Amino acid sequence: MLSDFVVEGSLPNRFRELWDEIAPVGRDAGSGGYLRYALTEPELELRTWFRSQADRRGLPVTEDGNGNLFAHWGDPETGDAVLTGSHFDSVPHGGAYDGPLGIVSAFLAVDELRAAGVAPSRPLVLAAFVEEEGARFGVPCLGSRLLSGALPAERAAGLRDAAGVSFAEALGDQPAGARPDLLGRFGAFVELHVEQGRALVEADEPVAVASAIWPHGRWRFDVVGEGNHAGTTRMADRRDPMLTYAFTVLAANKEARLRGAHATVGRVAVEPNATNAIPSKVTGWLDARAADPETLAGLVDAVRGKLAERARRDGTAVTVTEESVTPLVAFDGALAGRLATLLGAPVLPTGAGHDAGVLAAHLPTAMLFVRNPTGVSHSPAEAATDADCAAGVRALARVLEELTCR
Repeated sequence: MLSDFVVEGSLPNRFRELWDEIAPVGRDAGSGGYLRYALTEPELELRTWFRSQADRRGLPVTEDGNGNLFAHWGDPETGDAVLTGSHFDSVPHGGAYDGPLGIVSAFLAVDELRAAGVAPSRPLVLAAFVEEEGARFGVPCLGSRLLSGALPAERAAGLRDAAGVSFAEALGDQPAGARPDLLGRFGAFVELHVEQGRALVEADEPVAVASAIWPHGRWRFDVVGEGNHAGTTRMADRRDPMLTYAFTVLAANKEARLRGAHATVGRVAVEPNATNAIPSKVTGWLDARAADPETLAGLVDAVRGKLAERARRDGTAVTVTEESVTPLVAFDGALAGRLATLLGAPVLPTGAGHDAGVLAAHLPTAMLFVRNPTGVSHSPAEAATDADCAAGVRALARVLEELTCR
């Protein structure tokens, strides 16, 4: 039972002890980054770890039929629960802290509350959401989108990874989809996350409260040309989709800079992918983000126009597919202000997407950021000190006590 769990040692040391249990899981020896794709062996191992940590603390674990895990402190049927947690999956060769920090911190925050003799009057639920990064099945925040009904279960079931495995096959069942019965039991959500930038470094603060998430999305552009021999096809006779693709990357960069927005093409697939062959098809993925919806729409429209214009010149055909779009998310202002005052912490916006951004449309939601000394994320260089992580745990514990004990 929870009352039998003993807390010993300083918080930074306890953080390090718990962190070291998961640190080796899915780490690539070559890059030092992580390969923790959703529902693959490393992520499944971390899900088992989640269950074991919940069991140590006497917290029953349930699933929602979509791959999301929930550990309960208090009767889940009571309702008005405070939800906290994050995700285990990573981008290819990503950093250690993006996602798992929020889950480890949630367990340690429970320990802090227990050690202080706190008896929550509202249930507290710890979550591990599936496929937040979208690195395996292509849709970010897949678990929270399914839970909230933002993504139809039928579409999610058919999503496939690079090997052709569907989400339903990886899950072992058809996803349940929207769970209003479960979502309705939550009264608030707080997600702790490593900062994906340098604002806290510049402010010399260990923790911040989030104000908003920039609108953002992913667009796939398929460029079809004519495959041919690299040595015998005259330059004037070529219909080379790589030229259209390359121009689009440069155009996206230029249009984003003109608007003060962000545009990234970090993924490409080429057919037949041979050194001595003109490609027959090139597929690229555009990640676009901006401070407001109008700027984002203007950026994407401009890139579409440049892409179409270049395709006509190259004799190629282009199809643009919107894979996911997340609108501007302004976190609950009253809640953010309340937590910032409670913690004496700065308030920051972010350009990164999170499960919190999906759930904010359904319940009061807040985010806490922990300082990242490198300012680098989605990379092995992502970092946080044990002392700052402990400060994040203390901040999360204070927030959870504030929200559950009223």
